[in-house]
Amino acid sequence: MTVRPSGIHHVTAIAGDPQTNADFYRTVLGMRLVKRTVNFDAPDTYHLYYGDRAGNPGTIMTFFPWPEAPRGRIGAGQATVTSFSVPEGSIGWWQQHLARLGVPSSRPEERLEEDVLSLRDPDGLLLELVAGPDHHDTDPWDGGGVPVEHAIRGIRAVTLTERDHEQTAAMLQDRLGFTLAAEDGARLRFRTGAAGQAVGTVVDVVAMPTARLGQVAVGTVHHVAYRAPDQQAQLDWRQRLLDDGVNVTEVRDRSYFTSVYFREPGGVLLEIATDGPGFDYDEPLLELGRRLRLPPWLEPNRTQIERTLPALKTEE
Repeated sequence: MTVRPSGIHHVTAIAGDPQTNADFYRTVLGMRLVKRTVNFDAPDTYHLYYGDRAGNPGTIMTFFPWPEAPRGRIGAGQATVTSFSVPEGSIGWWQQHLARLGVPSSRPEERLEEDVLSLRDPDGLLLELVAGPDHHDTDPWDGGGVPVEHAIRGIRAVTLTERDHEQTAAMLQDRLGFTLAAEDGARLRFRTGAAGQAVGTVVDVVAMPTARLGQVAVGTVHHVAYRAPDQQAQLDWRQRLLDDGVNVTEVRDRSYFTSVYFREPGGVLLEIATDGPGFDYDEPLLELGRRLRLPPWLEPNRTQIERTLPALKTEE
C-alpha cells in the first residue's frame, strides 16, 4: 500500500486572547478569517481558521484561544516554527510593513536558497516568512490590507525540533512518504508533493540532542496536519500506520474535513486531514468567517455556547 501526502493541510496552535489573535493574523499578516467555530472537543473556546480567499488546504493556520491558559515553552518534541510562503522579492516589503506596525522581526537571512524573515505573534509563537522561486497555486486574500503581490500564499513549512532526530526522520521517510532533499548543519529538509510546489511541501527537522523539552500551551503549536485527498486515502494511510504499530485514533468528523491523529517518535502530534468537504460546506464563500458556525450536534447548545465565548469583532 503506497501512501504519500500532498503536503501540509493546516497547522493548529494555542493562543491567548482571541481578539488579539484575530487582529494580528488578519491585519498584520493579511490572512482571511475563513471559519469562526469552536473546538469540537471543548466548545467553550473558539477554533479560528485563517487562510487564503477560499481556505484552500495548505494555506490554513488555526488557533484554539484560551485567554486564561498559561504560556507554553517552545522546545524539543514540538513543531517549533511555522513558515509562510510569500512571493519572491517580497521580504523587503514585509520587513518595512512589520516595522511600520511595530512588530519586531529579524534581519533577513538566506537559508537553503530561500530568503527568510523571522518574527513572533503576540503570544510568542515563532513564525517565518519565506520567499523563493517555487510556484504558488493558491488564491491570496486581498482584503486584509496586504497588497496581493506580497500576500501570504500559504504555509511553506514546519520545523520540528528533536532530541533524537533519526527516529523522526525514519518515520517521515518510511511511513509518511517524505524524501530527504537537503542538509544544512543540524537541519534536515524533507519534501513531498509536486516538484516546484511552494505551499505545504517542506518539513525541516532540527537535531538538538540537549534541548529542553517543550511544553504545549499558549504560544506553541498543538499539531500539524497533512493532506489526504479523500476519505479512502485517509483510511488507507491510517491502516498502513496501524500495520506498522503506530497508535492512531479513529476517524473524527471536523465538519470541514475528517481527521485521524497520531504522534511521531519525538512526540509531535500529527494529523491526517481530508481536503474536503471544505470551508464553504456550511456558509457561502463570500461570507466565510463572519458568523459563528457550529456542527449539527452542537447547534442545540448555541445559546449557551455564545454566552460562554468572549466577544470577537472581525468586521471587514
